[in-house]
Amino acid sequence: MFDERLTINTERLVLRPFGPGDAGQVRAIIAEGAHSTALPPGAPGHPLGIAQWLSQGVHELWRSGQGVHLAMEAGGAVVGAISLFKTQWGAGTSEVGYGVHPAHRRRGYATEAVRGLAGRLLGEGVLRRIELRANADNVASVRVAEKAGFTREGLLRGAGFEDDGPHDLVVFGMLRGDSRTGMEHGLESDRLILRRFVKRDAFDLLAAVRDDAEIARWMPWAHGYTLERAIDWCTRIAHAGGSVLGNFAIEPREGGRLAGAIGVQREDHERGDVEVGYWISPWARRQGYAVEATRTVTAHLFKVGFHRVHLLVATGNHTSQAVARRAGFIEEGILRQALPVPGGRADAVLFSVLNGEIS
Repeated sequence: MFDERLTINTERLVLRPFGPGDAGQVRAIIAEGAHSTALPPGAPGHPLGIAQWLSQGVHELWRSGQGVHLAMEAGGAVVGAISLFKTQWGAGTSEVGYGVHPAHRRRGYATEAVRGLAGRLLGEGVLRRIELRANADNVASVRVAEKAGFTREGLLRGAGFEDDGPHDLVVFGMLRGDSRTGMEHGLESDRLILRRFVKRDAFDLLAAVRDDAEIARWMPWAHGYTLERAIDWCTRIAHAGGSVLGNFAIEPREGGRLAGAIGVQREDHERGDVEVGYWISPWARRQGYAVEATRTVTAHLFKVGFHRVHLLVATGNHTSQAVARRAGFIEEGILRQALPVPGGRADAVLFSVLNGEIS
């Protein structure tokens, strides 16, 4: 049975169980006529059924042991729902389905939610296989499956049925260990191993953040950093986003303390564009680790199909700008007030590199 309190944090979303506190938002969704797409199957179509559904109905799938319904929350608002169903625990398989409120579509929420859910449950060994089925003529749903890293496995003719009649279904699958980019297994360079954060990194992370003036100057999250926050980062937050997005620890091949981190975020598959960012621990600086890690990740992102990689650096952060240039990035211009920094926002230098510009 799935964890009753299963909660998954991705870059922009929180996937979590529905509860009585959602009554107001569910009422608004019903009033907007969006309950059939933004809420799980079986959701009420009338406000009178909300209390019963939130206390009992939405949890019946979990109680049966066959799946779970989760709210898809962005910025405190329920923007949709994602579900696992037809779970066969003996085989370790389940099927995923989702819906997004019409007002919140075309923002990549469905892809992010599917990727985050699959990455968590497959990565932790809860399931062995997750399947996704989409109408063959539903281009948007097919693209969600593909962008989330699922593999197209075949076509079920006439297997779906809607108001306008039967539809062919495309079957997609993801297995434990599958990867669209391979980054969850780590990358290696001449001197570095780039890997997922683990709990033991928390102590070095805390030391780097707590005692370093440069990190305190540029990283708004560093103020008041605690060991509890470091552990939460290393075991949960840094893993959000599945195989493409996420944050990776920089570890010297010869061993030693955590050398820093490099993150991949804000991918846009339609434009073929993705952003990277980095920081280096004070004891690991002036050794070229940031340049080497950035070039390694950038080369890998090009290998898996991205056309452009960019990064943003505060205009006053001259050391980080030098790293970008040495890694082969080209300065494109200034984005005004683009970066949050302690005490406010800073202008940022936009750097980018195109596929084929670095070897």
